[in-house]
Amino acid sequence: MSIKVAVLGAKGRMGAESVKAISGTTDLEVVAQLDIGDSLDNLLSSGAQVVVDFTHPDSVMGNLEFAIKNGISVVVGTTGFDGAKLAKIESWLAANPKVGALIAPNFGLGAVLMMQFAAQASKYFESAEIVELHHPAKADAPSGTAARTAELMNQARASVKKGPMPDATSSELDGARGAKIGDVHIHSVRLRGLVAHQEVILGDTGETLSIRHDSIDRTGFMPGVLLAIRNVGNKPGLTFGLENYMDLS
Repeated sequence: MSIKVAVLGAKGRMGAESVKAISGTTDLEVVAQLDIGDSLDNLLSSGAQVVVDFTHPDSVMGNLEFAIKNGISVVVGTTGFDGAKLAKIESWLAANPKVGALIAPNFGLGAVLMMQFAAQASKYFESAEIVELHHPAKADAPSGTAARTAELMNQARASVKKGPMPDATSSELDGARGAKIGDVHIHSVRLRGLVAHQEVILGDTGETLSIRHDSIDRTGFMPGVLLAIRNVGNKPGLTFGLENYMDLS
């Protein structure tokens, strides 16, 4: 029996690609395609079991509250989540313990592996910085992928008691060293012609290591989206990061 899926943001680039990918499977069925102006009540009348949200940080929380409170699991590619928003989602899930929610900073399987490799490598290098490059229509900076990568790197460095990274900068223009999450600097580029790209640069005395992932076309995200849809209903509660649905042992 197929899983019934509703896509929010269905007219956007990621939403439209998701509709196409889901429609090409035999075990998933698109039962609703919603966008700006459409009523969320359509989720109920369609019988959706999973909602895929590729909307906007300004609207995603209302979408998730409606879905979770109505017993529908959610797969979220919209970015812009902080601790307060995640706590709010967890409170909705606590009242609906059979519902699953996946918040994924990135659905590219290669991007997930890049984040894992960067975290591992950061244990062994004194210095590390992130450069993320995206199209100019992207709403947030740094990207959710870059922020998540930095968090994983900070956790890995703390686990081996790595000290602060060296940086003798004493004078700088505002923003010249980028944003900073924990001990990791992040530099955001917004440029026409780009899709989604990230490079983690690590260095120590006598050597550097670069770990880079490039999303050339949005079809590259679809295997991860389908993986998420197939698993979210079997994993109640909040899951952050697609790596939790992958066998990385």
